[in-house]
Amino acid sequence: MAELFGYTACRQLSQMLISILFFHVSEYILALFIHGKSSVTLKSLLISKHYLVAMVCSLIEYLIELYFFPGLKEYWWISNFGLALVVLGEIIRKLAIVTAGVAFTHLIKVYHEEKHQLVTHGIYRYVRHPGYNGFFIWSIGTQIMLCNPISTIAFAVVVWKFFSGRIPYEEFFLKQFFGSDYEDYMRKVPSGIPFVR
Repeated sequence: MAELFGYTACRQLSQMLISILFFHVSEYILALFIHGKSSVTLKSLLISKHYLVAMVCSLIEYLIELYFFPGLKEYWWISNFGLALVVLGEIIRKLAIVTAGVAFTHLIKVYHEEKHQLVTHGIYRYVRHPGYNGFFIWSIGTQIMLCNPISTIAFAVVVWKFFSGRIPYEEFFLKQFFGSDYEDYMRKVPSGIPFVR
């Protein structure tokens, strides 16, 4: 069993751990910095039961494949491509948070607040929901990085399904808050999630 946890497994699993830690801790720190301690809870870590189940399943897949099909984990160009997607997803998501500032929240706002402005500059000029786009890329990238074929497909389907439902719900309120300005913006800028207008 010791030979299984050689260089490949140590590298891939440590990259995964670092990716997860960085993602969640940086989300929490940015939320603290932007919204203040009184407005931030542990929910800003973005860790849910469903998320934990998904990550545990991906780890189980990794370990099973590492034991039975160790050669599957040796495709370095695939693993490195996944790592590049993780980094790209992080950059896009963090740019979204920093650009939106106080307008960025982890929970969908159903009431318009004065500080909630329509953000259409920076990365929002190219993608309507760069935070979702960044997470979509990041989550799939984590599984490509581990060379997990089943979890790569499962993460893509589940995360896409989640955002394909969340975006119309959120945009219902954004249209109410910003009216024709948001509708014009919607027509010009893609959502950032494939096949979700």
